[in-house]
Amino acid sequence: MTASPFDLSGKVAIITGGNGGIGLGMARGLARAGASVVIAGRNEAKSKSAAAEIEQLGVKALPLNVDVADKAAVIGMVDATLSAFGRLDILINNAGINIRNPADTLDLDDWHKVIDTNLTSAFLCAQAVYPTMKKAGGGKIINVGSMMSIFGAGFLPAYAASKGGIVQFTKAIASSWAQDNIQANAILPGWIDTELTRRGRVQIPTLHETVLARTPAKRWGNPDDLAGTAVFLSSPASDFLTGISIPVDGGYSAQG
Repeated sequence: MTASPFDLSGKVAIITGGNGGIGLGMARGLARAGASVVIAGRNEAKSKSAAAEIEQLGVKALPLNVDVADKAAVIGMVDATLSAFGRLDILINNAGINIRNPADTLDLDDWHKVIDTNLTSAFLCAQAVYPTMKKAGGGKIINVGSMMSIFGAGFLPAYAASKGGIVQFTKAIASSWAQDNIQANAILPGWIDTELTRRGRVQIPTLHETVLARTPAKRWGNPDDLAGTAVFLSSPASDFLTGISIPVDGGYSAQG
């Protein structure tokens, strides 16, 4: 019998920010498809809990305490993955933070903090996995953007800049590394019900109603809504697909 093009059995994935929210939703999806998962995050307790949940799905999981904006730490993350599993097939750059302030009052340190965590980390992680993937004959890189990769928001200048940069960075490495059989694509989540967006709804009282009014699906997404797209972009089913960005947003971006 021919294996499913979505089968990830035997594959190993690193997911940054994989210990909660969207990252954990994608981790569950990859695990159900057969992949072993490295959960990279800065909250050690959350990462251990997430890894234990993933192992309940019948695959191996490794929690790692990593600052993904630190080059040495990122290189250590890749080394630890190879030491534990002997291979690395998939990287999902999902780690991210958000600081809400308009550009006229945003502190420079906060600007750098958001850009470094959301965008520079994707560069560092992709650069770190590249030699291993090239040597192995291929790999998959998924960068997680946002609706702010498409739309503007006055209260999110640093976040929007970082997520817009994710799309262009994805295109750049897709073009550069296609010859090495490495596919790089981006997922652009819509409004997903996570700890991060719950804080946003407290800070912006009209956000909940605004999102529902614009979203054709008439609901917020949940982290598991990202699982199918993550599996697709991690699997042989997407071997001739690179450099694209896929909104997973209940139709939000289709509204113009």
